[in-house]
Amino acid sequence: MINAVKTATEIAAMRESGRMLAVVLDLMRRKGEAGMTPKDMSALAKKELRALGGEPAFLGFYGYPDIICISVNEQVQHSIPTSNPLRAGDVVNYDFGVRYRGMITDAGITVCIGNEPSPNAARLITGTRQALDAGLAAVHDGARVGDISAAVEQVLHHYKLGIVRELVGHGVGHLLHEDPEIPNYGPAGRGPILKSGMTIAIEPIATLGKPRIVEEADGWTLVTKDKSWAAQFEHTVLITDDGCEILTTL
Repeated sequence: MINAVKTATEIAAMRESGRMLAVVLDLMRRKGEAGMTPKDMSALAKKELRALGGEPAFLGFYGYPDIICISVNEQVQHSIPTSNPLRAGDVVNYDFGVRYRGMITDAGITVCIGNEPSPNAARLITGTRQALDAGLAAVHDGARVGDISAAVEQVLHHYKLGIVRELVGHGVGHLLHEDPEIPNYGPAGRGPILKSGMTIAIEPIATLGKPRIVEEADGWTLVTKDKSWAAQFEHTVLITDDGCEILTTL
């Protein structure tokens, strides 16, 4: 039986899962450079996670064929790592999940490869990251899902970014996707009530242009219809009485 409020043992496992995940994402941030391919980066992530003692939560999820999603520029989410070399100035999202002792955490970062981002890329990355921060600040025991959604939406609108509506945050722990869903838009004060001890993943996903997305022929990779660039930031958190504990950070 999947319980929304996690036990002390389950939370301990998620803390370790999240620590491993954060180590791998930090490796992705440091090692990604022009000339590397997403497949190269996936191989690094696989080696590091094996050494840490965790299991990849994405591999085999509804048939997903890799351990990590690596989305470049107009790719939005769920992108299978390719052999196309990364270029200086590319915006790259690493979305990763780790299972440890049966418990799962989920997180993501977006980075610019090789040099300072263009003004628009900087707006995209900064705005999406700050939207995550705003969502995290809205979390506490007794908050409603809509409080997170409204906080995220306000920041994304401030940065004039498109909000991808089809992709949302979610509960996480025993499964990669648990209830409740956490949209990146909507009014405060509505939706399910969050309780101390629950674990959720908050993940703003934004675009520089219009938010419409389409699926590519591989059946996984989602891209913006207008080819504008996209970004995602995500943390798994434990809800506490007066806020949250970020589980996927160093």
